[in-house]
Amino acid sequence: MATAWIVLGVVLFLVFVVILIYNSLIRLKNQVENAWAQIDVQLKRRNDLIPNLVETVKGYAKHERGVLNEVTQARTSVMRAKSVEDKAEASNMLSDTLKSLFAVAENYPDLKANQNFLQLQEELSGTENKIAYSRQHYNDMVMRFNTKIQVFPNNVFAGMFSFTKRAMFETPEEEKKNVKVKF
Repeated sequence: MATAWIVLGVVLFLVFVVILIYNSLIRLKNQVENAWAQIDVQLKRRNDLIPNLVETVKGYAKHERGVLNEVTQARTSVMRAKSVEDKAEASNMLSDTLKSLFAVAENYPDLKANQNFLQLQEELSGTENKIAYSRQHYNDMVMRFNTKIQVFPNNVFAGMFSFTKRAMFETPEEEKKNVKVKF
């Protein structure tokens, strides 16, 4: 009889451990998804600001159509991207084209002094900072989640419950270089 109680106690303890591990994996998975949603919010905000910025610059920089077209195309790529990797790549491309746009604006003193342009530039700068913070937070959550599903005994239960490793939001090496603008 005592052996049955011990076996029952061990089984209940193991069930309790499995429940704790499963719930902690679910919490981290949801935090990763929330962190990605925060990036998505900031990307949408940036995408909403860009047409206004492009229209403001158009009036001053009519012959800079190439840069304006690149910004518009990059924005479209971000809006169409579905996966984390695709959105990361498209977002990085958009960031690079925005740098080029601001570099072009340096050649137009009237544009640099234009209130609409200054306000849009400030809003985009703030949004870029929020995107960078959101990316960092997302990567922190992904790292925690990926570590959690890889350590023992969590890896056993993560495999049983189909938890899989998530992708980090990475910037390719070529996009980490400074933008060169040639006229």
